[in-house]
Amino acid sequence: MYRVASGTPWEDKYGYARAVAYGPHVAIAGTTATVNGTVIGVGDPYVQTMVAFGIAMDALRRCGLDSQHVVRTRMYVIDITDADEVGRAHRELFGATPPAASMLEVNRLMHPDHLVEVEIDAYAEGR
Repeated sequence: MYRVASGTPWEDKYGYARAVAYGPHVAIAGTTATVNGTVIGVGDPYVQTMVAFGIAMDALRRCGLDSQHVVRTRMYVIDITDADEVGRAHRELFGATPPAASMLEVNRLMHPDHLVEVEIDAYAEGR
């Protein structure tokens, strides 16, 4: 088993890893557009989705996998009317190898400026 940290303040505070690789599987924890403690793309769901998936994909690459190994994504949004912008970012990132995906509206996320949180599950046969 291999664990990856990304340095967000919540990983240490709440005791979780950004990613855990176990056998052929990699699970990427809920990821927001937070860099060095600062929310990126305040008010812009498209930018937040791109940044959050960028952070998640960096963790995935650190586990030795890439977008072709992504089998499922989850997108949590605080306003489902942002679905088109969040979905546009998802399609730009995964359109060539689309995973199973869910988009869910939630009441709120960790920081009041967060509009989107994403998760990734990946699989690499023979790994």
